[in-house]
Amino acid sequence: MKTTNSTLNQCPTPESHSIRTQNSLLQSRTATMKQYHSQTQPQARMYDSDDANYTPGKLMIPTKAYTVAQNFEKKDRSWSVTSDIPTDLSIQVEDITFNVHKYAVLSKSGYIGRVDLHPTNSDFRCDIKLDNFPGGAASFEVVLKFCYGLPLELSPNNVALLRCASELLEMTEEFEEGNLISKTEAFLTFIVLASWRDSIMVLKTCENLSPWAENLQIVRRCCDSISGKAFQDKRTIGELTDDKTWWFDDVANLRIDHFVRIIAALKSKGTKPEIIGLCITHYAEKWLPGVEEEILGQQEHWCGSGELQLSIVTGRIQEGPISQSKEQKMIIESLVSILPPQKEAVSCKFLLWMLKMAMIYSITPALISELEKRAGLVLLDATVQDLLIFSCDSRDQGKPISSPEKKTMYSTDTVQRIVEYFLMHEQENQSSENLEVSKLLDNYLAEIAADPNLTISTFQALAEALPENARVCHDGLYRAIDIYLKTHPSLQEHDRKRLCKVMSCQKLSFDACMHIAQNDRLPLKIVIQVLFSEQAKMRVAMQTKDHVENVAECEDEESWSSAKKEINTLKTELEKVKEKMSELQRDYSELQREYEKHINKQQSTSSWILRWRKILNTASFNGKVEADSGEQKKRRPSNLGRRQSIS
Repeated sequence: MKTTNSTLNQCPTPESHSIRTQNSLLQSRTATMKQYHSQTQPQARMYDSDDANYTPGKLMIPTKAYTVAQNFEKKDRSWSVTSDIPTDLSIQVEDITFNVHKYAVLSKSGYIGRVDLHPTNSDFRCDIKLDNFPGGAASFEVVLKFCYGLPLELSPNNVALLRCASELLEMTEEFEEGNLISKTEAFLTFIVLASWRDSIMVLKTCENLSPWAENLQIVRRCCDSISGKAFQDKRTIGELTDDKTWWFDDVANLRIDHFVRIIAALKSKGTKPEIIGLCITHYAEKWLPGVEEEILGQQEHWCGSGELQLSIVTGRIQEGPISQSKEQKMIIESLVSILPPQKEAVSCKFLLWMLKMAMIYSITPALISELEKRAGLVLLDATVQDLLIFSCDSRDQGKPISSPEKKTMYSTDTVQRIVEYFLMHEQENQSSENLEVSKLLDNYLAEIAADPNLTISTFQALAEALPENARVCHDGLYRAIDIYLKTHPSLQEHDRKRLCKVMSCQKLSFDACMHIAQNDRLPLKIVIQVLFSEQAKMRVAMQTKDHVENVAECEDEESWSSAKKEINTLKTELEKVKEKMSELQRDYSELQREYEKHINKQQSTSSWILRWRKILNTASFNGKVEADSGEQKKRRPSNLGRRQSIS
């Protein structure tokens, strides 16, 4: 039996839809339905323009399509509708064929109505193949059930799929009120975007719906909703805490392009750079290998003629060279491009780790340079392990370098550029923090000095990267030189002298000089210079000591003579005080004697006066008695005369 296949090799995108006029679409649909009803369903007639019940612009189809669908059957890779009316349309999605009724799909889909269907003369069946259908066969099954009038169950897991599928099938309000596009749009707007977790779930389902989800603005709306709710977190705009914010884990589960859009939205809202940096670090810990161990593990072993082979372990043991991963490369490039410009946003450890991963996966050179500059700004916070960056060749897609002309284990050029960026930054800010960096660089030189493929020129260039006044003591530099000479015992004498020129004998401690005197790996000339320098320092020290002692003696003599003068002056003053004290003692004795005489004299005078007073008191008493008796004698005759007269 011959069938006419109308195959659609590529589903059109929303931009490629050519929307015809309503009249032409209705004419095409009317012709198809007339042909179908005239031969298969005479009871479902079409209204002509001469009919009294004809309504212009309206296609009359059965309003309850599900009345013809008794059941749905799935057999292997076919999906069929069980009904009294035979199916007349076969639609293939992925590897599943759907046998349906043509009018059930045409009643709600404008896209199916625009497809040129040419039925055969035998059974009037038509075949359609839908490639790259959004959501695949599962979402198309839900769409078919909706077309047959069954209840539609929308959820965050299927709403984006059904929204894209309905857009492709053109299930607009033009064909039926409350069609699938309007239902899914309402669910997205009022249910999904109002919920944090629903927005995350929908955004996850959009990862497999490109470019439909992008063109329908589903991704943009979900990202805006998520960023808005994350920005409302107090820790996002307030004080930074040690705990990770509650939304880090959710956004870390998203695809990198969606994560970048959320970070961009958070930046535009004014989120703190420290929060952005922590979120980026958290995302890297989840998606990039080896962050949990803080540093890439390395296994070193020697084989054959002593050629160094590297096996870099990225969280799991890998056999053979590292293969370039496009996904991880894209993640690294995206994370570097969205790093906040503030230097306190991310730690130096994270920047240097990202730099290691960037070199392994051979990302864009401009982004590698940006990481080097950022690391140079915060070099003071780095450790030696952070600076141990493996040498990788971008032409070998991240494999360790194995060419005979360059076999160094670590990328010293990268560290040298980082130090140069640090010096440029310090010079611009006019700050002096070279001392700490000099200690870091000396320890780094001691680590890489054990590499048998490290050249003297490279070692010397790194040692001289800092200015001369950056190192107060050269003990750390001598330690690195000694390790290099121990690792390279076959160096010529002139190479040893050249290597030791980077070290200043005057800035070595006494212990370092004693070690050099017993070190047979150093050139004899360098040992003599060190011993001579130490002898000169000892001579200067002795002269300084003698001078100090002489000065001290002179100062002692001067101080003793002045002390003597002061003592004599004090003795003289003390004698004067003694004389004055003796004079005062004599005066006091005289005054005491005079006072005693005066007291005795007063006592004799007071006794005479007391006796005299007694005498006077006695004489006055006798006179008063005599006067009283005379007055009494005078008064008696008068009293007698009175008595006589009365009588």
